[in-house]
Amino acid sequence: MSVWLIAIILGLVEGITEFIPVSSTGHLLITERLLHIAPENFFSSEVFNSFIQVWAMIAALPLFKDRLATLREPKGRGYLTKLFVAFCITAAGALIFKGVMKKVTGHDELLPKTMFPVAMALLVGGVLFVLIERWLRGRKSSADVTWAIAIAIGLAQVAAVAFPGTSRSGATILIALALGLGRGPATEFSFLLGVPTLGAAAVKTLWDAHKHVVVIEWAPMLLASAVASVASFFAVRWMIRYVSTHTFTGFGLYRIVAGVVLLLACR
Repeated sequence: MSVWLIAIILGLVEGITEFIPVSSTGHLLITERLLHIAPENFFSSEVFNSFIQVWAMIAALPLFKDRLATLREPKGRGYLTKLFVAFCITAAGALIFKGVMKKVTGHDELLPKTMFPVAMALLVGGVLFVLIERWLRGRKSSADVTWAIAIAIGLAQVAAVAFPGTSRSGATILIALALGLGRGPATEFSFLLGVPTLGAAAVKTLWDAHKHVVVIEWAPMLLASAVASVASFFAVRWMIRYVSTHTFTGFGLYRIVAGVVLLLACR
């Protein structure tokens, strides 16, 4: 298979799954295995994954233009401060985790070499979505992101870093729902927090690649980024509309099925 077709396929997978709570990293890993892409191949690297994630995020920003506009106003400073604190918690937690992992394993590569941890993360996350949505029935939700919710979401992102396949958006939305935040506000805060989180991760990954003289295949990576951008815009637009009238139970059921299928495939 040509590198251009691989780039297009991976770009589509990334764009569709990045902000839907089903784990973009997990789906990229699954796709790489189905396409028989070796773990040492550039398409399997953190550099490639991080770079296309950023462009998927940037493309969807216009969909949140109303909230972004309020961040420049005095009334939006509290929300912006909570985003900043949640990001700092994530950044500090991720750096600590990577440092500990490097001491224990000799490297800080977070992408798993087998599908088992991805399968388990998908399965557990799916069960939690179903249980939490069942627990929320009949309960009133809030539109306000409290400090407790912001801090908890920052910690949830650290958990997503530690366990690939958990889904960054999935973990943050789950904890927000559990703490009483509405589906729409939870989705919005999760997305906006992803802007600095994924951006910082991409910058660090590219810097580390530069220091270690990693050869970056720019042309296919840029093609994958362009495809991811277009796919992400339409996926996020659909997601915003979907959560306004539906629960996350459907995503939970999908994760359960995907996790079980992967576990059977790992046997």
